[in-house]
Amino acid sequence: MSSLNTGLADNARNAVADALNGVLADTYVLYQKTHSYHWNVTGPQFHSLHLMFEEQYREMWTALDAIAERVRALGVYAPASGKAFAQMASIESAESEPPAAEAMVRNLLAGHEALIRRAREALETAEQANDVASADLLTQRIQSHEKTAWMLRATAA
Repeated sequence: MSSLNTGLADNARNAVADALNGVLADTYVLYQKTHSYHWNVTGPQFHSLHLMFEEQYREMWTALDAIAERVRALGVYAPASGKAFAQMASIESAESEPPAAEAMVRNLLAGHEALIRRAREALETAEQANDVASADLLTQRIQSHEKTAWMLRATAA
């Protein structure tokens, strides 16, 4: 493969890719947790939470591809296993026993807020590298997770 010559220095490209891989790992873990909650939610809010969780995990599933493809465009490999994602993630995986619906909402809210913070750090790295494509992707991810956090916060109220 030929070397990359896209106007970003190798150290900048690698720093941005590393930051994006962290966001990717957190997104993957939160995706899995949300999908698990979608399957396992019970109680009076079952229907509305089941649908909301499905909308959320589908959105993150699409985002995983966009983030991983950006990492590859930077010339770096994306994590390729659940173990790698778990090691890189700052968000805890889903519990072995599903929590109550209210705890699911609180857990997902905490996960989205953690992901927002991590994406903001990655955005700063991308901006310092003058990587506008990664910055744009991260800005979109922050917006999506902020909206989801708002929805979860309103549900938990």
